[in-house]
Amino acid sequence: MSLHDDAVLVLKGYEDQPELRDLYLEHLAAHPDGMYKPCGAGHLTSSALVIDPARGRVLLTLHRKLGMWLQMGGHCEEGDATVEAAALREAGEESGMAGLTLLPGGPVRLDRHPIPAPCHWHLDVQYAALAPADGVERISEESLDLKWFAYDEVAAVADTSVVRLLEGTLARL
Repeated sequence: MSLHDDAVLVLKGYEDQPELRDLYLEHLAAHPDGMYKPCGAGHLTSSALVIDPARGRVLLTLHRKLGMWLQMGGHCEEGDATVEAAALREAGEESGMAGLTLLPGGPVRLDRHPIPAPCHWHLDVQYAALAPADGVERISEESLDLKWFAYDEVAAVADTSVVRLLEGTLARL
């Protein structure tokens, strides 16, 4: 099964945000290359909010290009077998943390946001990743900084998409 086919199955099984889900599915139906960065009409991305429920905190990255505190995430790559695998790979790469596991139940949220030309849209499929008890973060070259934030601190440092992702994640715990 291709990554494109996996994304279609994941999205068809996602019951929340029906209008946005349908927009993602329409995009994939119209763009066979819609999983990857070269698709100028937009492309799916995959991300994961790294969470430590035992300590009531989340790990955010200060994105090098955007200068914003965000969840870990990015572009799907040819070697990604599934959208979940892409989210887990991105979370591991950007957090430097081994042993992350995705919260069961599929995507937590979808978030569509504009990006500068030549592409126009990121269609983000957002997951939550559980940090292992002994996990140690390590900054990557994609980040200016990594920092743990208490749940109640996130709204003061991150945009509404991250806040909604945290709220959706906490509802599943």
